[in-house]
Amino acid sequence: IPLCHPLMLTSVSVKIERVDAGAQIEVTARTFGKTGVEMEAMTGACVAALTMYDMIKGIDRAAAVYQVALLSKAGGESGTWTR
Repeated sequence: IPLCHPLMLTSVSVKIERVDAGAQIEVTARTFGKTGVEMEAMTGACVAALTMYDMIKGIDRAAAVYQVALLSKAGGESGTWTR
């Protein structure tokens, strides 16, 4: 379950870029803790996408949110991973 334990986040950034198919949202979350924050970053991306959907649904009923995926992760016990 995302956000199920308290984390001391050191930074969170949200980048939204317009692309041909709509928008690409990239969220980066960081902590010095010994646990991963990928679920917090992915939850942030989902909330941002749902917020955008809510704002444009009246204009474009075909709008959709899709392909939420972890792009990369560094640190923690599992080390570095990149899609």
